[in-house]
Amino acid sequence: MNSAKVGVVLTDSPVLRINDLSVSRTGNIVLQDVNLTVNQGEFVGIVGPNGSGKSTLLLSILGILKAQSGIIEIYGKPPMWKQNFEKIGWVSQAAANLPKEIQITVRELVQLGTVKLSSLFFDKNKQRSRKLVDNALKILDLEEVQNVNISRLSGGQRQRAVIARALASEAELILLDEPLVGIDRETRNDLLKLLDNLCHNQNKTIIMVSHDLTAIRQTTHRMIYLEETIRFDGIPPDFPNLQELALLRGIDDVHGGHHHNHAEEHCNDSSHKKEEE
Repeated sequence: MNSAKVGVVLTDSPVLRINDLSVSRTGNIVLQDVNLTVNQGEFVGIVGPNGSGKSTLLLSILGILKAQSGIIEIYGKPPMWKQNFEKIGWVSQAAANLPKEIQITVRELVQLGTVKLSSLFFDKNKQRSRKLVDNALKILDLEEVQNVNISRLSGGQRQRAVIARALASEAELILLDEPLVGIDRETRNDLLKLLDNLCHNQNKTIIMVSHDLTAIRQTTHRMIYLEETIRFDGIPPDFPNLQELALLRGIDDVHGGHHHNHAEEHCNDSSHKKEEE
């Protein structure tokens, strides 16, 4: 099921199309028979347990990992298609964890987004490049710290800075791998609201991988539960509850539906012993 919030502009041609994708790593099947279509303006959250293939899926979309079988198309072209380089922004798990010895300001980091990978040069139009950087800094609320060394920022500010770099590249499709790790509650909420605004106001398409199931449910337009294959794809209100999710994952209830309150039993046993004494 493909769904989006009111106000999101969808196009007839999908941004991403995946058909019957299977991927192996170190001889083991990590993804099998994955089918997925993402349209422009959607904010898609991908959740699943450790080792379920979430990061593998992102790396396959980027073309870093090769598919064992199946088709991946981004704007109608295969991964690593030269004309798509500037259309895709990638924020990895470690993107915000820059070494402290690196002396680079927030503005300089964001400016790296204007490097054209197809030519490995900065945008030749300096005025245009400056405008892209200024716009990204403004949208991500980083203007006040633009000349501060990146190592002096909080985790949330660094995360916003690497997203600003992707935005300065004019990326239309932004892939985020665990961007919520290591940031506090308030910053997390601000960041999620920001990402939602990018879809609504900038018509960006965002695919975000996260372990934070509740944050994904409260924020994204569409949720995907991935565990080797896609086991749920729909709007957040339809996402399975914990019991349904356990059944979806094939996890049996070892108590057969009869759960004992062991803490209460322990207290009762202790009370009986005291009475006997």
